[in-house]
Amino acid sequence: MIDIRLLRSDPEAVKAALVRRGEDTSGLDRIIELDARQRALAEERDQVRNEVNTISKEVGGLHRDGKADEAAELQARSRGLGEREDALAGEVEMLAGEIRDVLLRVPNLPSADAPDGLTEADNVLVRHEHWDPDAYGEHQRVPHWEIAEQLGLLDVERGTKLSGSMFVMYTGMGATLCRALIQYGLDRNADAYREMRPPTLVKTETMVSTGHLPKFEEDAYHLERDDLWAIPTAEVPLTSFCRDEVLDESDLPMKLMAHTSCFRREAGSAGRDTRGLLRVHEFDKVELLSYATRDQAPEVHADILARAEAAITDLGLSYRVLDLCTGDLGGSSARTFDLEVYAPGADQWLEVSSVSWFSDYQARRANVRYRPTDEKGTRIVDTLNGSGLAVPRVWAGVVETHRQPDGTIAIPEVLQPYMRGATTIN
Repeated sequence: MIDIRLLRSDPEAVKAALVRRGEDTSGLDRIIELDARQRALAEERDQVRNEVNTISKEVGGLHRDGKADEAAELQARSRGLGEREDALAGEVEMLAGEIRDVLLRVPNLPSADAPDGLTEADNVLVRHEHWDPDAYGEHQRVPHWEIAEQLGLLDVERGTKLSGSMFVMYTGMGATLCRALIQYGLDRNADAYREMRPPTLVKTETMVSTGHLPKFEEDAYHLERDDLWAIPTAEVPLTSFCRDEVLDESDLPMKLMAHTSCFRREAGSAGRDTRGLLRVHEFDKVELLSYATRDQAPEVHADILARAEAAITDLGLSYRVLDLCTGDLGGSSARTFDLEVYAPGADQWLEVSSVSWFSDYQARRANVRYRPTDEKGTRIVDTLNGSGLAVPRVWAGVVETHRQPDGTIAIPEVLQPYMRGATTIN
């Protein structure tokens, strides 16, 4: 959530930043109007409250002086003022709720460093790594869903039978490879990130904290009976790990990681990339997340990106890095780098990690603060995250890239310790 104080002090700057996203800024004037009214009513409420307190003191003195009639008159006035105070307080609270509801739908202000643009076509290619389009043999130009069928690694038909379209079942060595990727993703980051195992069902306020609600409600799975939401990413519970808490600056940066199942309805994806593992409703992911000060944030952002790149490199996969333009940023993000793995069989670039800096947007929604070492008061932390390893598309990249001329799959060396001694899948 953006800082309303910034909107008060420099509304034109806020509007200009949101225009970079391609956002309609007309709603901001409504927020400014509501905020001005709320503050005026709050001031009046405080004045009335002070008057009530003054009268209370006067009434006590009049009773001590035996002036009961005068005291009764003031008490009657006090009751009327008290009713006015209650009415004002109710209106102030109502306006605060309305302002928050509108603010929750306003996206984050993009970083000044984020490239301008309105669609994914405007994203900036930072670099390719380990990619030569002419280096792939015909045996690698087979899509993973065909390879998986040949080797018994996926059972899409039974997955669909159990849960519907866009759900898959890993089988045999396919399931082992899935588990190996998860454990590899955790182990390679255990030097700096504390492993967590959060719940995958969370309260509404937990989803609101990251910005997944209210704007993206249609893409989430909601258990209405219990008012719980299936998480779309471990980012959601990890961001709220310290919700409504005040940390010490010495606690920062706080680095957390978690493997969870992730659930996404992706209501608008029907008919798009639905073969194999390109787009599924449930998948596994290892997430890296950090709370940090504003000064620490650039280094943490670079660290998460470097870790995600190193994991892909060690798996022997080709990838590219994209600097997302302002119009393609997620609603909560100020700056995002996407990592896309090349899948030679599908002949597609597959997004496997979004490494994002959210400034204080999420933490303000979650009310996560820290106490600076040499200052009075508190500040809102910054949050950052990225996929250390997202299983389905990385799995697809490994299966297609490492397919051998004889149809077997060479297991990357870094995964072999998790594959029960196997070096190939056949």
